[in-house]
Amino acid sequence: MTSGSKTLYTAKVHTTGGRDGAARSSDGRLDIRLSVPGGPGTGTNPEQLLAAGWSACFEGAMAIAAKAMHIPLPPEIAIDAEIDLCHGDSGYSLRARLNVSIPGMERDLAQSIVEAADRTCPYSKALRGNVDVSVVLA
Repeated sequence: MTSGSKTLYTAKVHTTGGRDGAARSSDGRLDIRLSVPGGPGTGTNPEQLLAAGWSACFEGAMAIAAKAMHIPLPPEIAIDAEIDLCHGDSGYSLRARLNVSIPGMERDLAQSIVEAADRTCPYSKALRGNVDVSVVLA
């Protein structure tokens, strides 16, 4: 944490059983079964959770960027997130993509909002330099 940083929120989740287990948050709002991707289970998986978390956070960062630029965002914005679980010579890794749609907005303006969001979104910052990432304006 950088000096002067103030903690705004701490998520607390208890997980048992790994990819074939369960996860529950301390406040009970998250209570899910986990399953191996492509396996027989009915639960979600860490890659889906990362995709949901990153895309939701990124959309929030877009709203902050647009507000700072005094530009209204259309309500139809959407983000399609894709997280690949990969395996190669160096072991397991992730690849991540966001495909951002801002219908009805001039492309250069939309691109500037996406770029500002990518610089400020905590998930984007955490992934940058650690994961092969692509953020594209659709």
